[in-house]
Amino acid sequence: MTDDVRNIVLGVLAAGISATLGWLARTYLWKRRLRRKQAFLGLPDGSESLLVVNRDPAASEPAVHRFDVFALLELAALVKDCGAHVQVVTQDMVGQGFGERTEFCVGGPGSNRRMVAHMAAMLPGVRVNVDPEPGPDRGAFQIGSERYRLEAGVTEYVLLARLTAGDRREARPAFLFCGQRAITNQAATRYLARHHEKLARKHGSNSFVLLLKVVNSQAYGPDVVELVGDVTRAATSPLPTPAPASRNSHRA
Repeated sequence: MTDDVRNIVLGVLAAGISATLGWLARTYLWKRRLRRKQAFLGLPDGSESLLVVNRDPAASEPAVHRFDVFALLELAALVKDCGAHVQVVTQDMVGQGFGERTEFCVGGPGSNRRMVAHMAAMLPGVRVNVDPEPGPDRGAFQIGSERYRLEAGVTEYVLLARLTAGDRREARPAFLFCGQRAITNQAATRYLARHHEKLARKHGSNSFVLLLKVVNSQAYGPDVVELVGDVTRAATSPLPTPAPASRNSHRA
């Protein structure tokens, strides 16, 4: 074997080894990211999940708003990426407990009975004004002592929560997407899809409640979303009791 042939053979072998090592490294990193994603979402390979669909309160017949349909598609893609399965159930037909399967619950308390139950059980510090009558507080969130009003198409809010049942390590999480309008539900699901790695690094397997603001949805749709803050403590604590009105006594 001449030196030229030997160099060619060694070059081919080196290229093959480098390509193999690169493929193994990429596969390892991809699998590690997938395992972290599955752990955060509670969706191991072949697991079952529940997607709770709300109803459009503005429709006379049972229907789902188109932005909520888009939100469901975002969530279905996340589940598929994890190699898990999803069962779609309407908000009034769930009929099961919490923590057995990962749950994605879409829609505010005005359109989703399941959301009402979750908020009563796990988010005692949150109130949503579901009064159908027009007024400045219609659709407003109260979280602890703070109030967040809806300005349709301009400034809208949505809660994105990851909640687990007590201290059970095996319990699967429930993800809540509780928005003031349907487009904010889609904004929250898209936020989760885009930022799940960052959220997993920050929160791990712990529960959290984030308040998001959807900016100028009439122009930008569900794409421009700002994180207002982590409101976990206020949302999971009972609402503060209003102080009694003080009365001054005067002696004649």
